Amino acid sequence: MATVLSVSGSPSATSRTARLLRHLDRRLTAQGHEVVPLDVRTIPAEALLGADFRHPAIVRASELFARADGVVIGTPVYKAAYSGLLKSLLDLLPQYGLVGKTVLPLATGGTTAHILAIDYALRPVLSSMGAAHIVQGWFTLDKDIEVGDDGTLTVAPGAAEALAQVVDQFSDALVSRTPLPAVAGQAA
Repeated sequence: MATVLSVSGSPSATSRTARLLRHLDRRLTAQGHEVVPLDVRTIPAEALLGADFRHPAIVRASELFARADGVVIGTPVYKAAYSGLLKSLLDLLPQYGLVGKTVLPLATGGTTAHILAIDYALRPVLSSMGAAHIVQGWFTLDKDIEVGDDGTLTVAPGAAEALAQVVDQFSDALVSRTPLPAVAGQAA
């Protein structure tokens, strides 16, 4: 199927956003996609903040974006916008680093007052980077994501159904965009 880069823009190692992404990664993997996780917080701060395009971590991140057929971008919402950490990475990618990619934007936050952050803050940046198709994103309230003492993630039923639907739509969009392999003896 397709290669999916799953990007967490959360600065926290115990982030609900990152845990939710990894939960959704399993759904995409079960649908036959190869999922590659990328936690932006693991990229050295000096590379991100110093705009070091040649730093090995930045070069690697750029290569991951280039190889992906689709990209899931997950971010917590701070002050009505996506995380500054995510912005730092997106600023260092090539201007048209999402050309030909199908993108699923996801956000988490503490209040529905931030629900439009995907459409008014993140979507324009993804579009300016040349994304071929930005599927309908989803905002999940923090209260709908519970992390147990053992690290297991539980998503409230209504939110879980909505997330499953947007992930399935993303997967369908990937499948319809992924070229079929050539059959032996047939021209590609």
